Amino acid sequence: MTTSPTALSNAPELSVSELSQSLKRTVEDTFGYVRVRGEISGYRGPHSSGHAYFALKDEGAKIDAVCWRGTFSKLKFRPEEGMEVVATGRLTTYPGKSAYQIVVDALEPAGVGALLAQLEERRRRLGAEGLFADERKRPLPFLPEVVGVVTSPTGAVIRDILHRLAERFPRRVLVWPVRVQGETAAEEVAAAIRGFNALAPGGAIPRPDVLIVARGGGSLEDLWSFNEEIVVRAAFESAIPLISAVGHETDTTLIDFASDRRAPTPTAAAEMAVPVRADLLATTADRGARLKSGILRGLEARRVELRSASRALPTLEALVQIPRQRLDHAAARLGPALATNAGRHRARLAAAGARLSPVTLRGRISAARERVDALATRAERARRALLDKRRAELDGLWKFAESLSYERVLDRGYALVRGVDGSLVRRASEIDAGQPLSLVFADGEAQAVATDGAAPPPQRPAKRKAEAQKTEPPRQDDLFG
Repeated sequence: MTTSPTALSNAPELSVSELSQSLKRTVEDTFGYVRVRGEISGYRGPHSSGHAYFALKDEGAKIDAVCWRGTFSKLKFRPEEGMEVVATGRLTTYPGKSAYQIVVDALEPAGVGALLAQLEERRRRLGAEGLFADERKRPLPFLPEVVGVVTSPTGAVIRDILHRLAERFPRRVLVWPVRVQGETAAEEVAAAIRGFNALAPGGAIPRPDVLIVARGGGSLEDLWSFNEEIVVRAAFESAIPLISAVGHETDTTLIDFASDRRAPTPTAAAEMAVPVRADLLATTADRGARLKSGILRGLEARRVELRSASRALPTLEALVQIPRQRLDHAAARLGPALATNAGRHRARLAAAGARLSPVTLRGRISAARERVDALATRAERARRALLDKRRAELDGLWKFAESLSYERVLDRGYALVRGVDGSLVRRASEIDAGQPLSLVFADGEAQAVATDGAAPPPQRPAKRKAEAQKTEPPRQDDLFG
């Protein structure tokens, strides 16, 4: 049976947006929250916005999935292409593509196999960064003053650790209580490790010398918090030597690779942290006894050696016998030696006295006087010759200076003209009519008064020059310039 066009025309008319919204409400109201198991497909990591987009598929179908940034940052593992997971979220539609999708609120691996695969991938990746390198592991202190323990305060683990420490060597213990299982366990354990490292040495709360991170046994899921990257990095960054004691001897977590020492059990971790006090006391007593015995044996051996050496030493009389004999022989030779020495010096003195007779001295004095007289005569002749030479040079210089004197110029018929104040008058333009003048000649001075005479008529240059040479007196600056 077919629907008639008339019947179709009576259906309500909807816009595309209205139809999409109606479908969206229907899907969300019908399904709400769902848990979907499938394989991750098309995963490329988080988008630049922080959101992650991928798909879940099985053998016969595929559904788009989106994980918002806030949810993705809280995931306990890193999604990977091809990983089988169980996604919990809300089913909704995306009107822009006429498709439906699941908005993921939680994501977990599907089964132990997926967890092991994720664990192996994380172990390889962190190992490649050098977090598990043996060369960066630090030795444990021999006898720590303070032991820090990161564990649950209510379990049997802390009681076992405290009991074992009290048995072996009582030490001060600081417990940082944390959850060892659950969503916040990894963050609490990492914060505890970093908190112990942040304590200042010598502060109000003592800084531990060694740390123990402990938990009892459990399944892979129960111990998963100690496989989280945040815990592994906190253990690697710890400046305090760290012992990991998570699970039983067969259990292995990633913190075991990053710690400085791994203990098979929490009790074994306490045994690694401190030595046995009774053993130390016994060892100390034994070594003290051996040291005392060795010292006594050494003293006795030195005493025997001293006695043997003292018997081999000579007596005082034997030691001074030879030196005393040498002293007697030297004293016996001293008198004749002094007499001989005095005779030698007496002979040398007589020979010197013979050379110092008055006749010899007078001859030497006379010869010396003659040499002195000769030297004085030579010195006097040299002095007179030098004086004559310097006098001739001085006379020549004086004659040359007199030839340059202005008085010689005045002898040739020239005169100096001076003003009333005695200043030298060099030019006619410097003289005023009626000005008194003083004329200096070679044989004396004469007084004169300047007159205002008529200027001579203009002449030809040659004739004027000739007349000037005949009549004009020489200028003062020409005489001395």
